[in-house]
Amino acid sequence: MVRVNYLATLLSLPLAAVALSKTPLTLQELRKQIRPQGAQTLSERQTETTAKYPAFNISVPIDHFHNDTIYEPHSDGFYNMRYWFDAQNYKPGGPVIVLCAGETSGVGRLPFLEKGIVAQLTQATNGIGVILEHRYYGESWPVKDLSTPNMRFLTTDQALADTAYFAQHVKFPGLEHLDLTSATTAYIAYGGSYAGAFVAFLRKLYPETYWGAISSSGVTEAIWDYWKYFEAAAVFAPTGCAETTQKLTNVVDNILLAKKKDTKLVSQVKQAFGLPNVTADADFASSINSGIYSLQGYNWDPEAGSTEFFVYCANVTSDSVLYPATEPLRERVGELIEAGGWGNESKTLTNRMLNYIGYVRGETVATCDNEDQDQCFGTANSAAGGEDFAATDISQTWRSWPYQYCTQWGYIQTGDTPEGVLPLISRTIDLEYGSAICKTAFNLTKPADIDAINKHGGFGISYPRLAIVDGEWDPWRAATPHALGLADRVDTLDEPFKLIAKAVHHWDENGLFPNETTAELPPTAVVEVQKAEAHFVQKWMQEWKLEQARRSIASLS
Repeated sequence: MVRVNYLATLLSLPLAAVALSKTPLTLQELRKQIRPQGAQTLSERQTETTAKYPAFNISVPIDHFHNDTIYEPHSDGFYNMRYWFDAQNYKPGGPVIVLCAGETSGVGRLPFLEKGIVAQLTQATNGIGVILEHRYYGESWPVKDLSTPNMRFLTTDQALADTAYFAQHVKFPGLEHLDLTSATTAYIAYGGSYAGAFVAFLRKLYPETYWGAISSSGVTEAIWDYWKYFEAAAVFAPTGCAETTQKLTNVVDNILLAKKKDTKLVSQVKQAFGLPNVTADADFASSINSGIYSLQGYNWDPEAGSTEFFVYCANVTSDSVLYPATEPLRERVGELIEAGGWGNESKTLTNRMLNYIGYVRGETVATCDNEDQDQCFGTANSAAGGEDFAATDISQTWRSWPYQYCTQWGYIQTGDTPEGVLPLISRTIDLEYGSAICKTAFNLTKPADIDAINKHGGFGISYPRLAIVDGEWDPWRAATPHALGLADRVDTLDEPFKLIAKAVHHWDENGLFPNETTAELPPTAVVEVQKAEAHFVQKWMQEWKLEQARRSIASLS
């Protein structure tokens, strides 16, 4: 599937608001993303939230770095960057808590003003809460179209400069009589996923502007070949799920990648899964792996998450056939398992593969209402779908995150595990396949310049009043300072370093109203880390007041 790395993506849209998403998206999925600028698909609750918080704009420079040649030709213009705020908890001396929206429309982050991390922190500190939209997302467009030359101002450094400019210049409507800029007010940033890394860099690069930052699931290490995206699933999946997925994936790979490829067997395996008309082998392999990908979508908050990962695992670890319609395939599946090199485990794997086939047919194949399966599951650089990637008008909002990962961040999720380690997705899904959109959409043929990101600290980023918060089960953990194999750090109030047990992607961002009832209450580990966040931000504010008093005394000397 030509896949656009968008989550968010990432990340960090109910499930559509999870950031840094699966790489890549199929054409069918991509078409769902391509919609008029600013258009949203909102639940009734989200609609109410959007009506509650009007959007405002601040005019910021398009180009902050006139000495950097990568932005030539430079621009002296300004553009409107969108933001929202809630001052109901504000009292004089309180901070401004800025949630950086990351690689999505800021509208999807509005619930956090009401009942998530921003609401909690403003209540704890008598602060103002802000959702700040990232350039080239939502309605914050510095350019008139999204042609490749016009994407040049979409870098993390430019967006960081925007965020600093906001704190230095904002005048909140209705509060214009107050100086609430960073010159007189403490600014604390929060971000999750890409935005988590973003605020970590923000604190380090603009320490005089942002007094503190909380990096939640912050992917501070840019990685071109991100095969470790599946490490969390391999380590933390329910018993037998990863092992079975590895073996069944290996069956498929041994057929697709055989030195003397048997085209009849290739046809048979595609037909068994209900995808006989997907032309490219990698497209087929990519079409059957959504189950193992779905760990990122798991969230304790039922409005934001899905339990699909556990549904998938229950399917592929069941030794009973869960889809009776797959029974006629039993003999064929046995032959495929034998041909795929796992005949010695055929007794166990046959029923599990039948369930895997049933799952894929129900969850993936059934979503395609087009007789030409390549139209649903084919790659963007194929004749079937190339036209989707030629358009560059401002409505092609999907272009923003792919441009960022093609140029700076990487995170191409592949099956390129080291020799001797069976992957959870097919080895046909390699760097060439995963990065094809970089060439197709932007004519970029070189790997991303990950040094442009990792110069800020990568795995080792550390700074006073910078909190690192991650989820134990997060597929993006391998790109954070909590990556498995890295040395642990001391958890202090000045530099908090917290790992949320059994949590996935920035679970601390979500919250509930005091009177809200749900079957999925925040897990104890989430409640504890949110209390800790309120506590250490309160401490940071005590330090801010002491620093302000010191400066005041010094000015009188």
